[in-house]
Amino acid sequence: MNLLGIIPARYASTRFPAKALADIAGKSMIRRVYEQVTQAASLSEVLVATDHPLIYDHVAGFGGKVVMTSEHHPSGTDRCFEAQQQRGGDFDYVINIQGDEPFIRPEQVDILAGCLNGSTELATLVKRFADEEALFSPHTAKVVLNQAGEAMYFSRQALPFLRGVDPTRWLEQHPYYQHVGIYAYRTDILARITQLPPSGLEKAESLEQLRWLENGYRIRVAFTEYESAGIDTPEDLAAVLRKMGWP
Repeated sequence: MNLLGIIPARYASTRFPAKALADIAGKSMIRRVYEQVTQAASLSEVLVATDHPLIYDHVAGFGGKVVMTSEHHPSGTDRCFEAQQQRGGDFDYVINIQGDEPFIRPEQVDILAGCLNGSTELATLVKRFADEEALFSPHTAKVVLNQAGEAMYFSRQALPFLRGVDPTRWLEQHPYYQHVGIYAYRTDILARITQLPPSGLEKAESLEQLRWLENGYRIRVAFTEYESAGIDTPEDLAAVLRKMGWP
């Protein structure tokens, strides 16, 4: 299986401009993501897809592979498609790794790659919730699964609703799964989903993967036990640094 890893890294993040270049104990965020991901045994190649010359030059400067893409992409999926088209090559799947996950484990990429068999259209990772605050936070996406190990729905609400059970006991009574934002796309499917217009459920929840489900695409799910630490704001970064004991 020939897998291309792409790390989308846009410059103009609303809540944290230039966060790809933010320093984390002597290395930029994007460099830490890149160095983690390139350790994944499953990937044939890894490249950064950016929209800004500062990020482009920085990645090239530490020896990373990088391509320049449009600044007008509405999502990382669209940026991945342009980067894959620029790169060319006979890749079976593209794996989209978030550029704001500096502590992603190579094993997470390999776990996701393990469920790609040619018939899998799309895939992502989930982790079982262990924290009540995270379960009820609108900032975490929840996933409902079917018996075949595929996503049925993603929501910012805690799903399913447990009738007659106090919400403080939901985690004891039912397994709840948190979405971990890494995606695998079969290359022909990536070309199709980037042509779809935004869907009603996608706009309601602000979760792009709902567009794919609404249009009949199947999303395979793989399970991870590793924690995820996405960084959306300077405050998120400060909290992670404190947790790691780094200055």
